[in-house]
Amino acid sequence: MQKTALIIISLSSFLTPFTLSSVNVALPTIGREFAVDAITLNWIATAYLLSSAMFLVPFGRLADIKGRKRVFTVGIALFTLGSTLAGLSNSAEMIIMFRVLQGLGGGMVFATGVAILTSIFPLYERGKILGINVASVYTGLSLGPFLGGILTQHFGWRSVFLIILPLGIIIVLLSLIKLKTEWADAKGERFDFIGSVLYSMMLVSTMIGVSESSLLLISVGIGLLIIFVVHEGRISYPIMDIGLFRRNPTFALSNMSALLNYSATFAITFLLSLYLQYIKDLSPQHAGMILVAQPIVMAMFSPLAGWISDRVEPRVVASVGMSIIAIGLFIFSWIEESTSVEVIVGNLVFIGVGFALFSSPNVNAIMSSVEKRFYGIASATLATMRVVGQMLSMAIVIVIFALYIGKIAITPEVYESLIHSTKVSFVIFSILCLIGIFTSLARGRIRE
Repeated sequence: MQKTALIIISLSSFLTPFTLSSVNVALPTIGREFAVDAITLNWIATAYLLSSAMFLVPFGRLADIKGRKRVFTVGIALFTLGSTLAGLSNSAEMIIMFRVLQGLGGGMVFATGVAILTSIFPLYERGKILGINVASVYTGLSLGPFLGGILTQHFGWRSVFLIILPLGIIIVLLSLIKLKTEWADAKGERFDFIGSVLYSMMLVSTMIGVSESSLLLISVGIGLLIIFVVHEGRISYPIMDIGLFRRNPTFALSNMSALLNYSATFAITFLLSLYLQYIKDLSPQHAGMILVAQPIVMAMFSPLAGWISDRVEPRVVASVGMSIIAIGLFIFSWIEESTSVEVIVGNLVFIGVGFALFSSPNVNAIMSSVEKRFYGIASATLATMRVVGQMLSMAIVIVIFALYIGKIAITPEVYESLIHSTKVSFVIFSILCLIGIFTSLARGRIRE
């Protein structure tokens, strides 16, 4: 059962990031076919993230009550359906719509995968197993740009979405046949529907407000956050136990570190994909082969980093990783048209080592800091930090693009502005990582 579950969860952990990174490489081709501007292209990437963020915590809580296998299986099915429909779309607006469906399914998968593994494996093996799962994530990120570039160049951008169908079907069948347990540790507790709606509306308002630079929507989001926190503190079975953040500094600061890390790193592939294909005039396939450097290193080192975090305090290993990432991002802030491909690849490898050292130990710290009945919500909260961080990363880029490029198509006339926008983005990202070093160090010990 343990090995089977690890295979199934690892396959799903490969599939979702593979889609994210492969679509980024296909974006310039989609933009040319539908003649859309840079900000609309950004929303093709962002719609998936926003949808995932909305549903992560509600489905994490629902999985604790109704069963993690059930939510996981439905999530993979919806993710596969959304991918297929996006591949059959005939406009950028349709792609965005079906990316929302894809994100709903992805949110259900993110909310349950790590929780299932944590439920099955004992504490002394947890770092190693979570490291293997993180390696699957990074393998998906690795093959995404590489295969996405090949597929886009030889079979068109639609193939990037349609290739998900066979693997998604395999995962659904394996889950239905091989997973025999539901893992419902909060069975019988009530589901907080009002809290779920408040949480989703709060995230949507805040994220769209940041992306569109709307003070009104940001204010609405902050107001909804206050209402959500008050509501959660008054009911017996909240969708998110706010007390976890208040009384568990390891849980709170580890999640904050994850949020800062993903806010600083997710847009790397997006920015460099545009830079390599527009500024360097490389093909999607060639760009993908360059972008694969970072996640390959992440996949190679993540199991080792997880193993180390079973023996060394996770905060130490993760903080070293965050420091490496901050240096790498600062190096990218000096990128120019003349920057060599070798320098870009070398820095991606450097950042990849840092990311591997941060991610597995950070996941281990979070999941080891809570009781068994909170595994689902802890997994969902971590995934929410990841997706919200990814969303914020793209939102920062959207704002910078709007300031320096505007709502126009990317043509040679704006290449100088594109490079400047990229440099400014990396400066902001390196600052976020510097803050993350301190939150990572401050989290405290998980071992006595």
